[in-house]
Amino acid sequence: MAQPGEEADIVKRLFRLVQEGHLNLLREELQTVQDTPDQGMGTWCHGRTGDTLLHYAARHGHRDILAYLVEVWQMDIEAPNRDYKRPLHEAASMGHRSCVLFLLERGAAVDSLKKADWTPLMMACTRKDLEVIRELVEHGANPLLKNKDGWNSFHIASREGDPRILEYLLTISPSVWQTESKIQRTPLHTAAMHGCLEAVEVLLKRCRYEPDSKDKCGVTPFMDAIQGGHVTTAQILLEKHKACCTAKDLLGAQPLHRAAVTGQDAAIRFLVSDLGIGIDERATSTQHTALHYAAKEGQASTVQTLLSLGAELRSKDGKNRSALHLACAGQHMACVETLLRAGLQDAPDSTGTWAWQLAKKPEVLQLFKETSDMM
Repeated sequence: MAQPGEEADIVKRLFRLVQEGHLNLLREELQTVQDTPDQGMGTWCHGRTGDTLLHYAARHGHRDILAYLVEVWQMDIEAPNRDYKRPLHEAASMGHRSCVLFLLERGAAVDSLKKADWTPLMMACTRKDLEVIRELVEHGANPLLKNKDGWNSFHIASREGDPRILEYLLTISPSVWQTESKIQRTPLHTAAMHGCLEAVEVLLKRCRYEPDSKDKCGVTPFMDAIQGGHVTTAQILLEKHKACCTAKDLLGAQPLHRAAVTGQDAAIRFLVSDLGIGIDERATSTQHTALHYAAKEGQASTVQTLLSLGAELRSKDGKNRSALHLACAGQHMACVETLLRAGLQDAPDSTGTWAWQLAKKPEVLQLFKETSDMM
């Protein structure tokens, strides 16, 4: 019998041969192992994930090795790794149709759950491989099952944005679109956030989502599109879904403010120049303008964009703070420099705190000194 150190080397060689797809060398190696199927060789695991040889064969798409290990060595096709992934999860997630079909024909549980309650169909929907998805569905996979976050397979497919897969899932399960995550996000939210234009068009055509449906944070699909800088997707939502371009989230922030947070200058120009949104609109909870938000997040180019579009440099929020206060609190040197060079002068807020007092970095404080020296 092999000693522990020798056995570890053997295991590493076996996994390498499986990964590289060397069936003949694998067969020769296994024939030299002084072990038999009933002595537990099929339960050998590799690395922190606890993968078996079958996991490796399925992941790398080696159907011939998969068949050899199952048929000759009688390895368990339902053996889970430490994340409870089965070989079918691996084959489905990597789009290996021949491996998926072999495992299903061998009786693999089509809706087995891995960690976080993901099924093989959900894993397949992370890829744009309709044939694998079709095989799973035709073998009984349930597209209505949800993972721990409340996402079903259709929701996951909406994130990837392949219109063929969405059309297929809607055809075999017409109610699959009627789903929300645990934070009340719909597939339309997800497709809009990722800028999946074709997916959004399918969802608007075939599903009946309410215009401006909000998640738990009050965010609408239009806000998601704008915040991600997906202007064309936002336009489709306006034209075909009658989305509201001034809807507010739970903090009273509008799409303009959310675009400033993420530095989406093109989206800001679209809202202000094309749609006529007021550049100095305020969020109701804080009275922040878009300029405040951009300065707070350190979006220096967006600060410049907002000023070029006519944003009020000296606007104050509900605590009488200017954008300079927020830029200094975040230690955003480029924003501080932009605001000072634009002519914004420091002044105390409602607590008597000056913006420069919030600066911690010497280089930020130096900007104030240089500005005062120039005056």
